[in-house]
Amino acid sequence: VQLQAFGGGLVQAGGSLRLSCVVSGGRKIAIAWFRQPPGGEREFVAAHRWREYYSDSVKGRFTISRDNAKNTVYLQMNSLKPEDTAVYYCAAADGVIVSTIAKASAYDLWGQGTKVTVSS
Repeated sequence: VQLQAFGGGLVQAGGSLRLSCVVSGGRKIAIAWFRQPPGGEREFVAAHRWREYYSDSVKGRFTISRDNAKNTVYLQMNSLKPEDTAVYYCAAADGVIVSTIAKASAYDLWGQGTKVTVSS
C-alpha cells in the first residue's frame, strides 16, 4: 500500500485549499493528516476512522472526508491562517485505536509531504 499526498500551495490568509491523499494497492482503516511547521514538531491535524477526528487548532475550519470509490482522503482547509503553514503528510494504519488516533507513532504508512504556505 502506498500513499500519495498532493494539493499544497501558496494561499493568502482567509483562503482555502484542498489536499488529497490517494491510497493505492489496498485499503487502510484509519487515514490521518499530520503537519510539520517550519522548525517545529510533527503534529496531528485530522483523522478518519469510521468518523472524523480533529485537533482543536483546526476544528471548525478543516474537514476530512473519504471517497472509498476513489481511494482518496481529502482535507478541505478553509479560513487558513499563517500558523497553518507547514508540510502536510497523510498517514495510514489498520490497528489504530481511538486513544492513539492523534499519535504519529500509531501509523505505519506515510506519504510524502505536500507544502502549504499561508501568507498574511
